[in-house]
Amino acid sequence: MADKLPTVRWGIVATGMISSWFVTDLLLPTWPNKRANHIIQSIGSSSQSKGQKFYDDYVLPNLAQNSGVNPKVYPDYNSVYNDPDVDVVYIGTPHSFHKQNCIDAINAGKNVLCEKAFTLNAADAKEVTQLAREKGVFLMEAMWTRFYPLIAELRRLLYEEKVIGRVWRTYADFGLSYDVESLPDDSRLKNLSLGAGTLLDIGIYSLTWGVLTLEENVGKGEHPKIIATQTLQGGVETLSSWIFNYSETGRHGILTSTSNVPVARSFARVEGSKGVITIHGATSSPESFTVKLHGEEGEGKLYEFEKPGRGFYWEADAVAVDLSEGRKEDEIMSLAETERIMGIMDEIRRQGGARFPSDTF
Repeated sequence: MADKLPTVRWGIVATGMISSWFVTDLLLPTWPNKRANHIIQSIGSSSQSKGQKFYDDYVLPNLAQNSGVNPKVYPDYNSVYNDPDVDVVYIGTPHSFHKQNCIDAINAGKNVLCEKAFTLNAADAKEVTQLAREKGVFLMEAMWTRFYPLIAELRRLLYEEKVIGRVWRTYADFGLSYDVESLPDDSRLKNLSLGAGTLLDIGIYSLTWGVLTLEENVGKGEHPKIIATQTLQGGVETLSSWIFNYSETGRHGILTSTSNVPVARSFARVEGSKGVITIHGATSSPESFTVKLHGEEGEGKLYEFEKPGRGFYWEADAVAVDLSEGRKEDEIMSLAETERIMGIMDEIRRQGGARFPSDTF
């Protein structure tokens, strides 16, 4: 069965934590609803030693799962872009580098999966997506959470079975706990030129839960009006709160992110006329949800989902299937949706006051 699945050869750009998670997941022997085979073809790092350590730590222990391919390790990124054996480049650098990394890869004719947040602002995002369209290559933002089977089942229950009746309101939060002011100035969590602040880093997940639970046809119907506020410490946003107002349906989203307070395990709640759905786990990597009808005794019905590793493989599978079928973008995480989400975050920052040096709004 596995040999009938599409196979994608990946070039990995950057060797930080997020890339290690992505690679480790792709080298698992299998996962639920597997739709593709994945090969780590090459690794690009800022130095040969860092690239070699990444290979030793995350690829070598799982080399048997890499279809017998021993990936090349490069001391730069351009070699990955120009490697003829690479089908698609995964970009795992900090936000502020995404724009140029994408441009370089696209100009080399490579398909691209780029980590979230896609760029620092909507103008940069549109520049990159336009280039991909002009060059005819595949491009997708790596918003992995959207590809979880849990999301598909949750939306089916909300909008096909309508298990909680008319959807009215969603609360969602993503909080971490660290002291921004004590971090070194060059930390990506403190340096504004690197996109510091919680909104692009983790708030994008709260935002995503808002649109996924409040929009029956995500991105294709009414877009929300936004009311936002932020707290800045030394110019760095450490707390964002915003309301989505869908005037046509009357729905609201109350959405937050912070680096001051850790998030609770039950991080989101969707409220309807007949009941409530509570979502559990990490905001970026949900594990289960509970459906409880109004007046129902007990804890409600728990829906749990199998997830070996962290769950990055589902977005990678989507890329592989899209490429095998000749598509240049993905239906779930379309380029228009990426542009829209970046625009929403621009508006939250415009109202709240958080700014990056490259902003023009």
